[in-house]
Amino acid sequence: MSAYSLLLVRPLAVGFSAGALLALAACSASAPEVEKAASSVPPQPILADELVAAAPAELTRKRAAPLAGQLAPMPSSVADAALPGYRDVPREQYQNYPDNPVFAVSETPVSTFSIDVDTGSYANVRRFLNGGQLPPKDAVRLEELVNYFPYAYPLPQGDAPFGVSTELAVTPWNPQTRLLRIAIKASDRSVEELPPANLVFLVDVSGSMHRREGLPMVQGTLKLLVDQLRPQDRVSLVTYAGATQVVLDSTPGSDKAKIRAAIDQLTAGGSTAGESGIQLAYQQASKHLIEGGINRILLATDGDFNVGISDFDSLKQLAADKRKTGVSLTTLGFGVDNYNERLMEQLADAGNGNYAYIDNLREARKVLVDQLASTLATVASDVKLQLEFNPAEVSEYRLLGYGNRALKREDFSNDKVDAGEIGAGHTVTALYEIVPAGGKGWLEPLRYQSSAQPAGKSGELAWLRIRYKVPGEASSRLLERPIARNEAKPVAAASEDLRFAAAVAAFAQQLKGGRYTGDFDLAQSIALARSGKGEDRFGLRGEFIQLAEIAQSLHTSGSTPVRVQQ
Repeated sequence: MSAYSLLLVRPLAVGFSAGALLALAACSASAPEVEKAASSVPPQPILADELVAAAPAELTRKRAAPLAGQLAPMPSSVADAALPGYRDVPREQYQNYPDNPVFAVSETPVSTFSIDVDTGSYANVRRFLNGGQLPPKDAVRLEELVNYFPYAYPLPQGDAPFGVSTELAVTPWNPQTRLLRIAIKASDRSVEELPPANLVFLVDVSGSMHRREGLPMVQGTLKLLVDQLRPQDRVSLVTYAGATQVVLDSTPGSDKAKIRAAIDQLTAGGSTAGESGIQLAYQQASKHLIEGGINRILLATDGDFNVGISDFDSLKQLAADKRKTGVSLTTLGFGVDNYNERLMEQLADAGNGNYAYIDNLREARKVLVDQLASTLATVASDVKLQLEFNPAEVSEYRLLGYGNRALKREDFSNDKVDAGEIGAGHTVTALYEIVPAGGKGWLEPLRYQSSAQPAGKSGELAWLRIRYKVPGEASSRLLERPIARNEAKPVAAASEDLRFAAAVAAFAQQLKGGRYTGDFDLAQSIALARSGKGEDRFGLRGEFIQLAEIAQSLHTSGSTPVRVQQ
């Protein structure tokens, strides 16, 4: 045998012999002796190769944290093994909002709510379905599914920042009721027309982001936005894990190479001091505030805060207090299994921003490239919608979605009550299911109710009021208009936009149990969506149809939603 061969064989033989001796010793030794022997062995540094090769949970649980910032991003399976607790026990968090109740017009003629242009729920639902699983019911917010899609609504007239239109059709899932659509379309602006932007990228680099769906996805997303920056824009980069730091001070958008390099060098590991990260980001944004410009923080995280202030109400109040400085907060959700969607959605609301969930780079491109002006530029703030139904025409109604956006009637005219923002080019859809006067509704008639015919304005179904503020103004402006009592169209004769929005609304209700959709099933929702697909320039409606077909298959096969932390 050559010396070279001997060198190859000897370590193998020695390793085998040592392993056999240790096994025999373990079998015969008493517990105290084993503990003594173990305590006499000095701790050995763990290497990257060792971490990849040996994935025992206990080993990685104890030793992965000190490696934060030293290891290159690992493959998803390794990162998951290195961070047990982020994937082994699903603990996603969602807010539980019950369906809006049915109201009798004779008792509650006025419906008031804040508009919503967030779309995160749709992308999150898509993530579950593409993963072969039905989403948790609380992850499905009907208005965010409906508002995910572009619609061909009329543009604004005069000096109003948005246009308003309505349409009435027979409800697809209930021929006894009518579906009323209220459509809002904001004026669009190109990125070149936007004022200078002072942006702060606030990136979660804690251990829970050390996975394929976490930091690597964040880095790809932010670099898409970097490509859209203009020389007059400025970007800062702030990170947080166990501690916070300014990785990149305010840098002009023309220095794209420097910004990309700062994003590329990020690594993940450690605990999650989200509150201190938010504080530092607001400090950075205020330090470089552009008067009359766009001043916005883009928070990229899974929302799994565990150091510092982490309770829901305190973090919301922090964002609400900071919005008074003129800096808004947009949240971009990433990650799986430990995702805190409840916090992400509500933080954006409190911070006068919008919320999106990024499940792939196509979604990142939609939010930060195709719809960048909508994401960054606000054309109307504190937008509230109020509908007063005419009791001579409508006996009952229910608002579809917007369960966490309800306002008191008196909040409508109170300019101190916060509401939603509309970005440039945004469309907003609100759907009401209404029962015509004299028709069969959901409520049993009252024994002692007056049988007298209620008085009402002839020819009016309802009176629509919209309040909004021009950005920078303290007082709201009011738009008012009647909704005429037009004959409800059969759904087949309604516009493609109404048909498609109705299909998405039916789908969302079906995912939540179908309390009001009766025998109208997923197959019928799919057929309705196909009839309203239209031109589908971006392929989004076709994708929805595919997702609905996946949901139908999963529902038939008995798939159960993911477990959610309560």
